[in-house]
Amino acid sequence: MEALALIMEAPEQLALRPLALDAPTGSDVVVEVRWSGISTGTEKLLWTGKMPMFPGMGYPLVPGYESVGRVIDAGRDAWARIGDWVFVPGASCFRDARGLFGGSARRLVLPSTRALTIDESLQADGVLFALAATALHALDGGTLPDLIVGHGVLGRLLARITMALGAPAPTVWETDPLRTAGAIGYTVVAPDADPRRDYRSICDASGDSNILDTLLSRLARGGEINLAGFYSDRLNFAFPVAFRAEARIRVAAEWSPGDLDRTRDLIRDGRLDLSGLVTDVRPASEAAEAYPAAFTDRNCLKMVLDWSNCA
Repeated sequence: MEALALIMEAPEQLALRPLALDAPTGSDVVVEVRWSGISTGTEKLLWTGKMPMFPGMGYPLVPGYESVGRVIDAGRDAWARIGDWVFVPGASCFRDARGLFGGSARRLVLPSTRALTIDESLQADGVLFALAATALHALDGGTLPDLIVGHGVLGRLLARITMALGAPAPTVWETDPLRTAGAIGYTVVAPDADPRRDYRSICDASGDSNILDTLLSRLARGGEINLAGFYSDRLNFAFPVAFRAEARIRVAAEWSPGDLDRTRDLIRDGRLDLSGLVTDVRPASEAAEAYPAAFTDRNCLKMVLDWSNCA
């Protein structure tokens, strides 16, 4: 079995061509992908070649961990899944390319347990499940934020989920005037226009490796900074300010499977709305143009590829 897939041959070199897939086992499902998202965090690092080396890293690779589609076939132990509309957080089913993260292809083979049944009515918004689960995971284990830094998709999800969990509306910082719009129930301000220096909990979604000194200067004594972005450069800060504040710094890792289930519950209960975050949809055949646009177009919050016209 083959599937048309996106392959990063090397940094900034993208191809769309068939790849052989592993045969499904008894507990696997075969998913025909309709939509796949482009991550402006992890995938941007893969695209630029700045991703730190870790096990499994290398080229050529199939990117993507934000795919949505329908189960069209399954092994004998997963036949009941046929017809399900599912979110797929990547796959490792390709014979001639690394599956890192392996979601950007017309068809995928993966264990049934990794395919999360979601409401088909979400359509392209369904690709946001991984990012929403990442936001939810980042908020676990600490005080819910009264300041969120960055009003990209992750920052907006952090703000929406903070309120969905019952906390007061946070303040959100954004330096790009093109990204200040779109707030629902919270306020977006430029850092220079915010006089507060007593935030109890700051969640950073900016990805700015040089931001810690600024955040520490705005923290209340005993407050917490939660690093929810991904940082390719080394982070550092001036110790005396952190010392005087008795600051805590926490790093949020990627989501866990349970976070996807909890995200689905928040959406089904009407507490979390994913609308208004996907701003650009292009055919998968235009992926070579869509990838750089996703990373450089300031008007693009979330780029999604449409696989419906691909064989």
